[in-house]
Order: sequence, then structure tokens, then C-alpha cells
Amino acid sequence: MTAPTIIIGAGLAGWTTVRELRKLEPTTPLLLITADSGDFYAKPSLSNALQQKRAPAQLVTTLAAKMAETHNLRVLAHTRVLAIDPVARTLRSTQGEFHYRQLVLATGAQPIRLPLAGDAADQVQSINSLDDFSVFYQRLTNADQAGTAPTAGGVPLDPQPSHEHPARHVLIMGAGLIGCEFANDLAGAGYRVSVVDPSNGPMTALLPAPASAQLQQALGDLGVRWHFGATVKAVNWAPTGSPDPAGAAPASGPASRPTPVTQHSGALQVELSNGQLARVDIVLSAIGLRSNLELAQAGGLVCERGIVVDATLRTSSPGIYALGDSAQYASGLWGATPEAAAAPVAGGRTLPYVMPIMSAARALAATLAGTPTAVVFPLMPVAIKTPALPIVVAAPAPGTPGQWHNAEPGQWQFMDEQQQVRGFVLTGKQTARRAEHARLVLGQRAASTISHP
Repeated sequence: MTAPTIIIGAGLAGWTTVRELRKLEPTTPLLLITADSGDFYAKPSLSNALQQKRAPAQLVTTLAAKMAETHNLRVLAHTRVLAIDPVARTLRSTQGEFHYRQLVLATGAQPIRLPLAGDAADQVQSINSLDDFSVFYQRLTNADQAGTAPTAGGVPLDPQPSHEHPARHVLIMGAGLIGCEFANDLAGAGYRVSVVDPSNGPMTALLPAPASAQLQQALGDLGVRWHFGATVKAVNWAPTGSPDPAGAAPASGPASRPTPVTQHSGALQVELSNGQLARVDIVLSAIGLRSNLELAQAGGLVCERGIVVDATLRTSSPGIYALGDSAQYASGLWGATPEAAAAPVAGGRTLPYVMPIMSAARALAATLAGTPTAVVFPLMPVAIKTPALPIVVAAPAPGTPGQWHNAEPGQWQFMDEQQQVRGFVLTGKQTARRAEHARLVLGQRAASTISHP
């Protein structure tokens, strides 16, 4: 019996690889193994579901059983892969051992978890899957009416006035892309939102300062409260009842010691590094993702920030490929044997967005079907889901020297040292000019290639 091609992971990377491969190989044996249900949903929908009044179950577009039937493959749901053996071409799972002909690692990434003090630090939530969102949604919609009253021993965070929403205050750790999308969705759905970040504005890693300021104002107008230059220091259970606000003292003084709690209200007391305290219902961490590398590392594959893959998405071990949030896309080609692997492959970056996954899956499908194909990533503008201020970003390649120029209101271009446009940011109505700006960048990139072969 022919060993199957096995895909580990049922996210967008895994299922898109299945779809693309089936266009080329309708009958080759396929096995998809996933730790969750395997149901297909669009992960980007997790950060805009609330304003659309969509419950977790409504985000599923196709059940795993239907996907398996449509694409002629076997799905092992709720199954964890424990180890891979690249030499024997086997993997060991909670459902037993399997031989593979080719193996695809679409294992994704996990939210970065910062060490926090406090007896409720384990209550901090992250959302990186439908299961995560389901837990968050349940807690959000069932939150008690604790509100945002100040707690003992600190200066209260500035919550929205009580008339904006009588309860459910969500504090978001991180003002990056995901944090801002959730802030917009929560505030737009009527919840109280505070965002804490050590930077001096939202999405500073992606946006020029004036665009960041625009986003700060737009979300502030929606009710989001910003707390920049600070981090979350501790999360404790809030004691039942709230003292008089006039009795609050700076968190740096003796009064800041946690009050012994024998009974708590279900609300949380959050202490920031700047001494402010807040009583909130939920703390949501959105400070970034880290590639899932444990399985690959244990199998001896070369890993850095992600699983290092060459231009054909092959890992350092023949017959094993990776894509999606777990992959670090490098240049060059691995050698034909593991011993010859490392030298030709260099550099690389992680690309945790939808468009790179689609491009990678198409190239990988061709390679798996017998035609080694290098992935070519086109210009990939990202539409950020902040309807309070629509934004499109086409970031310059990491390390590109240059600076942002404000061409006209709502439009910024990243110019390199030769005054070539290498990226752009559009806000508001300017986002309708996305295609025009993409053509400009591509045209100048092509002209630069011709003049500097």
C-alpha cells in the first residue's frame, strides 16, 4: 500500500495545500492530522465577528467531514502528533504510528505569553483559533456587571463613562495589528476597551507616525482608551466590592500590596508598570505570535524564528515541507542529503498573513505533485480590519533603508535611498487606490531589476 502524503495542521495553510494539491493529484492518498476539529473557518474573521454579531459556530464555513468528502482524504481530528522520524519517514501520534511519503508541517504559531505576577495571571486570554475565540466569546457574553470601579492601592485607569456600556471592560495587551483589530471590534460592539502598550502609539512597527496618530484618534473616538509607555505587571482577582475612589494611592507605595482575597467578584485587578490599576472583566493578550517549532526541532530540522524552508518550501530534511505561520521562508535550495543541507539556504522571514499562505500552497502543491516549484511572493498589501479607520499596508522588505514620505493626505510612500517606492500605507478613502499604488511599486521594482541585473 502506498504511504500517504500527510499534512499536519488544519488551518488555512493545511487546507489550502489540500485544495491546491487535489487540483493536480485527484487520487494520491492524503491524510490530514489536526489537534482540533478540523472544521474550516477563516481565521481573520475572529477579529471582526463581534460587530457582525456572529457567534463562534457561525464562523465555520465547512465541517471537516464535508472537507474530507469533497477533497477525497482522511482526516484525523483531535489527534496530536507526538514525534516525527525523518529517517524512517514515520510519525507517532495519539492515534498510533503512520508512515508518510511526503510530510507537510502546517503547524502554525502560538501566542507569545509574557510572565505576569498575580493570582489571576492564568486568566489572561489570547485568541489564535476558533477554540480560543469560543472561550473568549463565552466569557465576554456571560461577564458579570463588575464594571471598571477603581481598586485599592492605585490610580484607576481611565475607563469609558458608565453610560457607554454598563459592564464588560476588556483590557488588551498590545497595540499591534491584532490588538487594534480586536479593539475596534469590541468597542464597535459596545464594550469598554483599554489598550496597554509600551510604545508611543498603535501599530508603530507598521505605520508611519502620522498614520499611527490617525488610528489612535479614530479608535479613541470610538471609545478606546490608550495607555502607552506601559506594560501589564500583574493580574489578580479583584476582591468583592470597591473602595471609595478618593482613597486610591499610587501603586508604588505601601498601599499597593495586594489585598488578601478570600472572596472575589469574578472581575480582575490589573496593575500596570506605571502604577495604574484597573478593575476589568477580561484581559486579552495580543502581543504577537511565535512559530510552533517543538515537533520540527525534536525531529532535527533546522529552525530559527520558524522552520527554515528553501525556495521550494522544503525543510532541511528531504521529504518534509513547511508553510504558513510555522515557516521561515529563505532563499536558495537545500542539498540532496541532510549532511549537505545547511550551506545553500540563507536569510528568510516569517509571513503571518493570508496572501503568502495562498502563494506558498500553490507552489508546494506543484512540488508535491512532482514538479519542484519555487514560491514567488508577489507584492502583498494587507487590509487591516479597523473600520474606524480603514488601512492598507504594503510594508517594505525588512531592513530596507529609507523613510516614509507623506505624498498627500491619507497616503504615505516608503522611499529607499535611490528614491524608489518600496512600500506604501493608505488610510481612509485612499485605500480605494490600493491597486494603483501596488502597480507603482511593482513597476519601480521591475525597473530597478533591469538597471541592476
